Amino acid sequence: MCCPRAYPARFDQGDDGITVTFRDLPEAITCGLDEAEALSMASDALETALSLYLRSGSPPSASEPQPSERLVPVSALASAKLALYEAMREKDVGKAELARRLGCHLPQIDRLLDLCHQSKLHQMECALAALGKCLVVEAEDAA
Repeated sequence: MCCPRAYPARFDQGDDGITVTFRDLPEAITCGLDEAEALSMASDALETALSLYLRSGSPPSASEPQPSERLVPVSALASAKLALYEAMREKDVGKAELARRLGCHLPQIDRLLDLCHQSKLHQMECALAALGKCLVVEAEDAA
């Protein structure tokens, strides 16, 4: 069974709230007043940092969490977008070639790879299928 993509993060309690940092993504630093807000802000910071990596190169893989860390998952849509990026690299298919295979324009491919853009799941399925991949969605019990 596939686990969702998740990155280890430190949640450090301070006088003014909880600071969250990611060992694998040093640019992703955020905070929240309480646990719920810190987790929400951490998810946003994680996807923002991963989005920057997608634009400029390859996003780092998540390392194993240390005892002082918690896993922060990326959203299902962001996970699909990261899988598309990895499939493109694996198959050595550039954005222009993927656009040709899908019969669409290059800006549409840019949006499929943009973690901040709310692509439709059907679009992700089509793009992955054009690379010989299929999107698998599973539900698991929450931790």
